[in-house]
Amino acid sequence: MARWCYRHRLVVLLLWVGALFGLGAAGTSAGTNYADVFSLPNTDSKTAYDLMAKAFPERAGDTDTVVWKVEEGSVRDPSVRSRIEPALKEIGAMKGVGEVTDPYGAQGAAQISKDGRIAYAQVTFAEQANAVPKDLVQDVVDTAEHARGDGLQVELGGQAITRVQEPPTGTAEIVGILAAAVVLFLAFGSLFAMLLPILIALFGVGTGVFSTTLISHVTNVPELASLLSTLIGLGVGIDYALFIVTRHRKGIQRGLDPEEAAVTALNTSGRAVLFAGGTVCIALAGMLVTNLRFLDGVVIGTSLTVVLSVLAAVTLLPALLGLLGHRVLSRRQRRKLAANGPDTDRPSGLAARWSATVERRPRTVAVLAVAVMAVLALPLLSLRLGTVDQGNDEASSTTRKAYDLLAEGFGPGFNGPLQVVVKGDAGESLVTAIRQTEGVAQAGSAPPANGVTVIQVVPTTSPQAKETDELIDTLRDEVIPDAGVEAHVGGVTAVSKDFASVTADRLPYFIATIIGLGFLLLLIAFRSVVVPLTAALMNLIAAAASFGVLVAIFQWGWGLDLLGLGKEGPIAAFLPIIMLSLLFGLSMDYQVFLVSRMHEEWVHTKDNTRAVRVGLAETSRVINSAALIMVCVFLAFVLSGDYGAAMAGVGLAAAVALDAFILRTALVPAAMHLLGDSNWWLPQWLEKRLPHLAVEPKEEAVAPATAAPSGGGPASAVHGFVRTAEGEPVEGAAVSLLSAGGRQLDRVESLADGSYIVSVPAPGTYLLATTAPAYGSRARHVVVGEGPLVCDVELAEGEVDAVN
Repeated sequence: MARWCYRHRLVVLLLWVGALFGLGAAGTSAGTNYADVFSLPNTDSKTAYDLMAKAFPERAGDTDTVVWKVEEGSVRDPSVRSRIEPALKEIGAMKGVGEVTDPYGAQGAAQISKDGRIAYAQVTFAEQANAVPKDLVQDVVDTAEHARGDGLQVELGGQAITRVQEPPTGTAEIVGILAAAVVLFLAFGSLFAMLLPILIALFGVGTGVFSTTLISHVTNVPELASLLSTLIGLGVGIDYALFIVTRHRKGIQRGLDPEEAAVTALNTSGRAVLFAGGTVCIALAGMLVTNLRFLDGVVIGTSLTVVLSVLAAVTLLPALLGLLGHRVLSRRQRRKLAANGPDTDRPSGLAARWSATVERRPRTVAVLAVAVMAVLALPLLSLRLGTVDQGNDEASSTTRKAYDLLAEGFGPGFNGPLQVVVKGDAGESLVTAIRQTEGVAQAGSAPPANGVTVIQVVPTTSPQAKETDELIDTLRDEVIPDAGVEAHVGGVTAVSKDFASVTADRLPYFIATIIGLGFLLLLIAFRSVVVPLTAALMNLIAAAASFGVLVAIFQWGWGLDLLGLGKEGPIAAFLPIIMLSLLFGLSMDYQVFLVSRMHEEWVHTKDNTRAVRVGLAETSRVINSAALIMVCVFLAFVLSGDYGAAMAGVGLAAAVALDAFILRTALVPAAMHLLGDSNWWLPQWLEKRLPHLAVEPKEEAVAPATAAPSGGGPASAVHGFVRTAEGEPVEGAAVSLLSAGGRQLDRVESLADGSYIVSVPAPGTYLLATTAPAYGSRARHVVVGEGPLVCDVELAEGEVDAVN
């Protein structure tokens, strides 16, 4: 397939451009139909909501607030009332608004602060916030804000209002792409090579997001799916293309023709990309185990984007490589290749020195890595799941200002009232008992309707405070049972608490599922029990440390001011499932790319020390570059202005950085050095029963049409003479024997008479590359049988031969 895409590059490119623009046009014309259907069956808050929806359909939706404050005088002044009352009346008449309370009515005295300078009105929508049309919310905001001015401040708060206060999209994505471009340019030193991964990511994300938009018309897909699809699509799209382009460039530098280099890259790194993409999708699908139905759309959107990103990497990328040819290398690298011929296969530089250090001191490296990860994981012990409220919004937003005004005038509990829904008449005894409960600032009941009574309870603490959670438990476990009535505690704060509880209960099953599936995949791929066990342990360590960082920043508030994201609070309840899915998928990517190279070397040499050393030296640089790109993309979402997106971005950035820079390049290779040959242990009975799934190709699988002799055979050799066109011997010519997969097997220099001899490990098809500084280079395929093969090479001055 890679060869076909390479040779028919214009056709492939036109198909992808047509798909992108076609899906874009269809998605734009159809529009989005995202549905944030959020339901928690078998929870107390869900029962309360169902009762309210049945008895008070006009009050079953979320309640938002309009808050106003005067600089001087009182909100009761006629000049203030004449501006506020018409606005509230107009809001109450809007279709979709169930009820608007009026602080100026007979029962509205409690909605005016004691000093008379702050008042609020409650706007109850007919539906929950995520189902209220944005146009309606915007009309409410515009009508209320029209009353501002002349010493009167008017702000709006609530879940529905948040939907129209979201910052413009695109800024975070653009910053992330620009940062990734800088990293890619530094890694490749070539503008064209830098553009390739970015183009692949854009095609993958573009087609994925547009497809998700169309799918939203036939199934429930939340808006969160679009954000996460972009987040994960940019990361994996750039990373997967980076791995393939790196292998392709190495192939050219080793003397391969660009077409053969592309085919080899796709047959090696491309296989790993397919496998890695599958592991990401499996990790995402693990969210289905939680049985939280609103996550189904997230799984569909993100998995589809990953699949399309992988498809772009294995089809569009070889087509683009065909368009570039040798220009995928920088000018300096092309000049060096022409002057010096193919590079050696020996890794050098910092990566090689670090690999040697890990080999010499595996215990020291392992202890230091474990110590760092353990220290970072310590804050996890105080993890508290909950909800973030509008006190975490940007200080200039109307929701944050409304939050602060309510807290100033009525106490922080007004930002998250509870609703005790009673089946039947509540009775004064229950209302009195609730008022006397510690942590309750105010409680009052509305007249019953359709056999249901609602008691509005205002806590003394904010919705995200631990004391508010304890108050909900007290009402459910003590106050309501003692009153002897059937009642349920609902409201946004209670829903958030129940969501956190459900998430915590189901998290162990979710982790066990994705760890188990990842273990099975690695077991089949690498034919080892120890490798997948090591990977599972490393994933758990990475998750613990990254959540420790998250707790320290967002729950303890360390460095939060630098991010400009407001005050500390609990970790969003939805984050563990989303973050662990992405983390385990991405961690598996790095594990596959690292261990596949080690496994390839182990298969050829059966030397564990060499396999780990070579694998780390050859892959650590590209893994670290890929991780740095991921970190840039994820951290850019801090600029989105959305507190939840910023929390996810920081958490994932920390997770990827720790996983790549500490675990995969230090702890994993150190542990594999210490374990020795047992890394590759697999019981014989299990070997016979496991299906075969090759991450690396067999060397024979990528041979050209001319078949090599079958069977095994002893080591052999290729020998001959290197001469000029005039028959003169060429001394000092570099002759390299490479496997069909691009691995250098032997390298020698021709003698004074032009003779050379390179050793061959076994019969098969190989690539013989010859280069001399004054004569350019020549490469050809050779088929070696059981005996030595004679192959004379003729070099012409300045010639660079293309391999068919």
